[in-house]
Amino acid sequence: MTLEAEEVIGQPSQLYHRRAKEFLELHDQVQTSVNLLDSLESFLSTFQKDLSAVSGQISELQDRSKDIDNRLKSRRRIEKPLSNLISDITLPPQLATLILDTDVGEPWILAITDFERRLETTKARSRVKAARDLGEVIEGLRIVVATKLRAFFLALFQPIRRNVTTNMQVIQTSVLLKYSCLFGFLQRQAPSVAHEIQRSYVGAARVYYETGFRRYARSLGWIKARSAEKHETIVVSEREKDLQVDPERLEHSKIEGPGVTLAYMADDKGHKEPIEALLRSLLLVFMDNATAEYTFVKTFFSAKETLPAEDSNNALLSPTLLLSPDRGDFFDQRSILGSDYDGQRNTQPTNTIGAIEPSVDVTRKENQATLDAIWKQIMDPVLVYCEAFIKTTLDPIPPVISLLTMIRLMEDVVLEVQKRNCPPVEFFVFGLRLQMWPVFQKAMAENIDALKKLAEGTGSGYFSRAAIITNHSVTNICGRYTVVFNSFINLTEQEEETMIFSNLLRMRQELSKLILRHTNNIGDVVTKATAQSTIYELLLQGLSKGIYSSAHPKSQQEIAYWANLEEEARRKIASAGRSQPRS
Repeated sequence: MTLEAEEVIGQPSQLYHRRAKEFLELHDQVQTSVNLLDSLESFLSTFQKDLSAVSGQISELQDRSKDIDNRLKSRRRIEKPLSNLISDITLPPQLATLILDTDVGEPWILAITDFERRLETTKARSRVKAARDLGEVIEGLRIVVATKLRAFFLALFQPIRRNVTTNMQVIQTSVLLKYSCLFGFLQRQAPSVAHEIQRSYVGAARVYYETGFRRYARSLGWIKARSAEKHETIVVSEREKDLQVDPERLEHSKIEGPGVTLAYMADDKGHKEPIEALLRSLLLVFMDNATAEYTFVKTFFSAKETLPAEDSNNALLSPTLLLSPDRGDFFDQRSILGSDYDGQRNTQPTNTIGAIEPSVDVTRKENQATLDAIWKQIMDPVLVYCEAFIKTTLDPIPPVISLLTMIRLMEDVVLEVQKRNCPPVEFFVFGLRLQMWPVFQKAMAENIDALKKLAEGTGSGYFSRAAIITNHSVTNICGRYTVVFNSFINLTEQEEETMIFSNLLRMRQELSKLILRHTNNIGDVVTKATAQSTIYELLLQGLSKGIYSSAHPKSQQEIAYWANLEEEARRKIASAGRSQPRS
């Protein structure tokens, strides 16, 4: 063992004393570490407890989040229906301001449709408290709307009532039809006001048409009195115009033809018109006004039971040029979109088609009857004036050609009225036409009877002498016969019409007898046959002048009949010439 080792071993206490401070510091550090570890242990224990608490809170927050998300989805499901409900049952301030502070005008057309849709929705949602709270406000606005619309429509009728020169068709097509949806609102929401407006219009229109047609018929009556023509048989007529067809007068048998007679023309005391021209003027003016009025009544006053669709456009009648007595120019649907909280429409149980059709048909017929009654109330005085004027055209009875011309005119008017779908006017004109046929038949019977008596050599009275037949009288009778026949052919498009051609056949038979009676007084065979041939040739020339002589089968048959007689007369002449002895 060395000295140094011995010194170390011998001096341990000195070594520890020298390093005691280091040992103390190390001890303090160890103690501090232990304390830190104890503190960390305590902290970790607390942290674990806090972590468990936070985990529970996170779980709770997740549950609350799911609940909130479900509630959000539920709110979103009812958001649109609830928004629609609020939108439907509330009134925008500008809508209420428009109704309360402005006069009726074009902005009302869309506004009142919107207002009525909200009104109906509020009624349908009466179980909703908000709708019940708003009910009184909407009802007050409904009364305001009805009051303003009443005054608006009544004011529109005043010009019609006051002045007959007012162009009613312009008011109808440009104003009334434009605001027909407002009248539909009154029909659905204020029926009593709508009925009052209807009665007011009927009264104004009745006065308008009654005054206009009274004056017009009176003017036509003055013209008629200047050029009255009486019916004369072809036996006694001495009028030069009865010896030739008048195409201009035959043109009055159609709607398309000469212009109508105007009321002011009656002021010219020298102005004259044939009776068929006057009747045509009256019927055309009546047809245009009556059919236009019926179209308006059917469009404007037709029962509008439902609101128009939001995207529908109200179709208005375009102005049409029509005739007036003074020659003036006349001129939808969806149920309420009520959305409940589930967004579904309220629908009614659907019936079978077989169960619906009868009620729909009955409703349609009732509506049609109501519209026809309104039209008749308006036009009843006009019907009276027209019927009275037509009676004057038959007293005295006009010539048969004029009679048939007027009958054909009425038939053409009936066809036109059928195209315009106006049953009341059609029935009226058809009834007038039926009244004329017996008069025509009577006039034709008088012609035939006069020819028969002349052919038989008897007078028209008990003590009268037999009429003397001359070549001139027979020639005139034949000429007037061809005029009647050609005029009838011109006025008759059908190949077979019993009323016309049966009378012509009887007339032809009596005319043949008359010619034979006249020529039988000639003793010489050649002279007799020559006279017959001359008369038959005259008839053939007259028949050949007819406009439709080569087209109408009856005309061809007539020409063939007289051509056969003429050929037979020529054979007699030739036969008699051969049988005479040579000198």
